[in-house]
Amino acid sequence: MIRSLSRFIFIVVLSISAIHTFGQSKKVWLYQADYYYEKNDFPSALRLYQMVLDDSLGLSTTVIPYEATLSNQKLKSKKSDTVTAKVDSLKGVIPIKDYVHHQIAMCYRKSKDYERALEHFRISAERGKIPDDYYYVANSIMLMGKYDEAIKAYDYFITLEGTSDELLERALTDMSGCVYAKKAEVDEDITVNIANNEIFNKGTASFAVSYWGGEDKLVFSSAREGSVIIDPEKQDPNYLLDLYYTQRDDKDAEWQEPTNFGRPLNSGRHEASGWFNNGNVIFFTRWSDDDRKYKHLYVARHINMRFFESQKLDSTINFDSSSTINPFVTQDGKWLYYSSDRPGGLGGLDIWRVQISESGLPISEPENLGKPVNSDFDEKTPFFHEKSQTLFFSSDGHKTTGGLDVFKADYDEDAGNFMIPINMGLPINSTQDDAYFVIDDMLRFGYLSSNRTDCTECDSTFKELCASCYKIFNVTLPELEFKIRGYVFDMATGEVIPNASIEFKDISYKWEHFTIQADEKGYYEHDLVPNLELFLRGSHKGYFADKAVVFTKGSTESRIYTQDFYLEKIPEGEITIEGIEYDFNKATLRPESKKILDKLIEFLELNNNLKIEIRSHTDFRGSDSYNQDLSQRRAQSVVDYLIQHGIPMERLVPKGYGESMPAEVPDKNGNVVTLTPEYIKSLSDEELIEEYHQRNRRTAFFVLEEH
Repeated sequence: MIRSLSRFIFIVVLSISAIHTFGQSKKVWLYQADYYYEKNDFPSALRLYQMVLDDSLGLSTTVIPYEATLSNQKLKSKKSDTVTAKVDSLKGVIPIKDYVHHQIAMCYRKSKDYERALEHFRISAERGKIPDDYYYVANSIMLMGKYDEAIKAYDYFITLEGTSDELLERALTDMSGCVYAKKAEVDEDITVNIANNEIFNKGTASFAVSYWGGEDKLVFSSAREGSVIIDPEKQDPNYLLDLYYTQRDDKDAEWQEPTNFGRPLNSGRHEASGWFNNGNVIFFTRWSDDDRKYKHLYVARHINMRFFESQKLDSTINFDSSSTINPFVTQDGKWLYYSSDRPGGLGGLDIWRVQISESGLPISEPENLGKPVNSDFDEKTPFFHEKSQTLFFSSDGHKTTGGLDVFKADYDEDAGNFMIPINMGLPINSTQDDAYFVIDDMLRFGYLSSNRTDCTECDSTFKELCASCYKIFNVTLPELEFKIRGYVFDMATGEVIPNASIEFKDISYKWEHFTIQADEKGYYEHDLVPNLELFLRGSHKGYFADKAVVFTKGSTESRIYTQDFYLEKIPEGEITIEGIEYDFNKATLRPESKKILDKLIEFLELNNNLKIEIRSHTDFRGSDSYNQDLSQRRAQSVVDYLIQHGIPMERLVPKGYGESMPAEVPDKNGNVVTLTPEYIKSLSDEELIEEYHQRNRRTAFFVLEEH
């Protein structure tokens, strides 16, 4: 009896000890899982979180959130330039079970497995301690393409109390994205097809196509057999990203077998998203499996394809506690664009740019592109299309169809900033992540990276290791079509002018100049081509011409331009050139007069079919002969100035009229009076007398002929 009791006590003590040891193991697993999560090693973290969740023992206890507890919610604090954990909604203490479900969901979310993420977000949200997870429930549904269901879930989240302001703001943006996605129609003129698997998409992941010195030589990132590895026992080339290049003889030829750049450019760490300048320098992103949380930009130089050891760019570009990724270099090699969550941004990853030297080193302070390009969330993979002056990039902070979408923002040279981004729509974008969009000079053929296809080559557990199973897609856009149309009107009456002429001149002289005629109703239309800077001139006999400037250069969408012309009838009399002044009793033009004559030069260049008489007049003070001589010299001064500035001599006739042609003006009663000597002498108002003398001392022009 005593022996049996002793044996029972021993078993109980042993069981309690085992339970205690098992509980201790779970605590260790939890800390280890958080450690791996902080390092962005989501597969390792996921396995440990699942081990903690595997048995209910100990999960009824609570844990006070320590620093790593909610590091997954990296939303930018509005009170600081640093990235902080948002723990207000946790009330300080949460059950371990709630926390583990949340972390498992975040691991799946980071690995783009939204269906499994949704399952665990629902559990942690419904248990009531992490109300912010209702946002992630809605967002997971959205990323699965179920927009109506997602809108209802967002609506519910918005009504909750105790949620973060940042997620509330994001929920409103996401809802607008759902509405947009529901209405979005696939552009049938755009094709998006998977690129050649044997060339571009062999292995577990391929992405980030860039042009290398032209459109027939490409650099891209890929995890495949043949990647550079240092430790074959620990490293698998199928999960290690390297930089590759391929080329073709011309646009109709096949792409050649890709070549790994090899060591030392590829190093046994992850190398991705490389971009060459216009010389022998390549910028790229590098990170290690030991710490996937932070990625940084490196630069490497080569001579005849023999690369020197790469260098990590200094603290002008890289911050140890931030990620800096996705380099792009402009064609002239003077600007480096990149994405970073460094301090000083608007939130998440922002797009920055910096001036660089030929050797690839920064020579100015980085500049954040600011709003409207950057948002409170992530903007990535910048590509600036030089000819169209358009920035293409990806974002999840604007109105998207789900995940990262490709956007474009035109550059306004006059304002010196980018305009409001436009979603590139379907089929370029999908419910998944779409990024690394690049396109050729003519905006016809390009490349896109997306994880929209099933990841058959990569175990879902390792999706983060193989860059979320990105694949490279070919993109073909329709040829841009432009048309211009409009009417020609009489400026005074508003009536149409039949059969007017419209002259087309390409400022860059890439397009042959030509003239068309408007019809009997004053209407004209004509097809245009891309990349033009057009000067248009509307004219008709008996009228002064009108002008317009139209640009198809820089347009990334087909467009119909409307341009009307308003022609002013040529008057029968002379036209006074207001403001022309001379030195006293001289024919010397004053500086103010030259500025006015510069405008007359523009007028005569536009109306290059006119021959005019430049007329100079004086008041009646002084002798007739003196006034005649002075006015002739003044008219000649004007003609000389016009000839010096390119107006042909044969189009100009100088004529001095002295005091022989007094001006006509309306009096205070509205009657037209001629400012003869007799009329002026009859006045008693000295100021008015001097004003009328000035009216007589005028310079004018008169149309002699039309050609």
